[in-house]
Amino acid sequence: QVQLVESGGGLVQAGGSLTLSCAASGRTYNEIDMAWFRQVPGKERVFVAAISRYYAGYYANSVKGRFTIGRDKDKNTVYLQMDSLEPEDTAVYYCSARSVYSSSWTGPNDYDYWGRGTQVTVSS
Repeated sequence: QVQLVESGGGLVQAGGSLTLSCAASGRTYNEIDMAWFRQVPGKERVFVAAISRYYAGYYANSVKGRFTIGRDKDKNTVYLQMDSLEPEDTAVYYCSARSVYSSSWTGPNDYDYWGRGTQVTVSS
């Protein structure tokens, strides 16, 4: 089992920045892949970024060049640095994790564990 707790959401103006954090517990940190998804009401949860246990990063085209994912093994934490935020980035952001390695990164079904989410609102 892996427990995930997100933090760092909030309200920001367009063009601003936010950093989301996700603290993981319950399993050896270097044995899990981690990812961020986001969801707006009435729509499906969509992939934002992922980072493998080997520190390889993957990004959705919509955030490439603006968002950066990283992880700190000493703190068992994954981060999502979000720059140049746009109103379209408004969503609930969810942290996810999996213990079984796979070459598939972008589907919600690729992950087994989820946090409760943190709201990010970008005003125009």
